[in-house]
Amino acid sequence: MESNEMNLIAPDYLPIVYGVYALVSTALTIWLARTLGQSGRVFLRNVFKEDAEMGDAVNRLLVVGFYLVNFGYACLHLVGGYATTPRQAIEVLAQKLGSLLLVLAAMHFANLFVFNRIRKNAARARDLPPMQPQARLPLGMNALMPQAEAPNVVHAH
Repeated sequence: MESNEMNLIAPDYLPIVYGVYALVSTALTIWLARTLGQSGRVFLRNVFKEDAEMGDAVNRLLVVGFYLVNFGYACLHLVGGYATTPRQAIEVLAQKLGSLLLVLAAMHFANLFVFNRIRKNAARARDLPPMQPQARLPLGMNALMPQAEAPNVVHAH
C-alpha cells in the first residue's frame, strides 16, 4: 500500500522553477546594470565635465543601488506558488520573470529620470548669471507714463 500512496504524490516542479528564475533574474539584472553603468558613465562624465571622478562616483553609486533594489526584489519574489505539472511550472516562472522585468523597467526609467535631473541641474549651474541692470526706473505708476510739461505761468503779486 505504501508504494501506491507514493505514486499519488504529485511531483514538485518548484525547485526547478526557482533555479531557472534565480539564473535568469541574476543574468538580466547583471546585464542591465552593466548596460546602464556603461551608458551612465559616458553621460555623467559629460555632466560633470570639470570633475570626471565625481561623475564616475555617482555612476557607481547608482549601479550599486540598482543591484540592491533588483536583487532584493528578486529574492523576495522567490516565495510562493505551486507547480505540480510542467505547465504550472512554466506559468509560475513566467509570472515571476514578468513581474521582475516590470521592476527592472521601472528601475531603468527611474535611472533615466535621475540622469535627466542631474543633467538639468548641471546645465543650470553652468549657465551665465543674468546681466546686471543697465538703468533703474523710478518707482510708482506715474513713472511709467510720460509727464506733460507744466506751462510757464508767472503769477503777479
